Amino acid sequence: MRWHQLFEDLGAQLAALELQERAAEVAEHVRAERGQIELVHRLAADPAAPVRLRVRGVGWIDVDLTDVGRDWILAQGAGSGRTGRELLVPLPAVCAVEGLATRADPREQVASRRFGLRSALRAVSRDRARVRIHDVDGDHLTGTIDAVMADHLDLARHADDEPRRASAVRGRVSLAYATLALVRRL
Repeated sequence: MRWHQLFEDLGAQLAALELQERAAEVAEHVRAERGQIELVHRLAADPAAPVRLRVRGVGWIDVDLTDVGRDWILAQGAGSGRTGRELLVPLPAVCAVEGLATRADPREQVASRRFGLRSALRAVSRDRARVRIHDVDGDHLTGTIDAVMADHLDLARHADDEPRRASAVRGRVSLAYATLALVRRL
């Protein structure tokens, strides 16, 4: 009778040890899966969410997400006179996101299915929209994007309230994509 109890006790200990090992494996698997989730996957999981973005050189801005690409965010500005203004934010300029949902769907493969920042900037250029471009150092320029190159764009500088006309252009400046923090439609 004592051996029977001893064997039952050993069996229970072995079962408990197996459960602990399985729980540790599951926890490690979950950590490894989370390690594969990128910010863009979480942003894409809730594309119409109101969030706060902290953007290098700009600070905190309240926005409603509109679309997400592989390396950019399109949003509508909210509050403090920005209502309705479209914002194109390069993902490398985003320092923090507040209000982001905890869910993510990496199977959406945003990085492979969506076009990049250059394509988004080409669309803005084709639209001939007046924009204010903020850089990561906190400066900004106003004008119209004339050309989109491999690693930079050319901006025809003119006043906020003037359309792009040859007589209104006060010069052109080339801006490296690495310095872009935010492109705001005026």
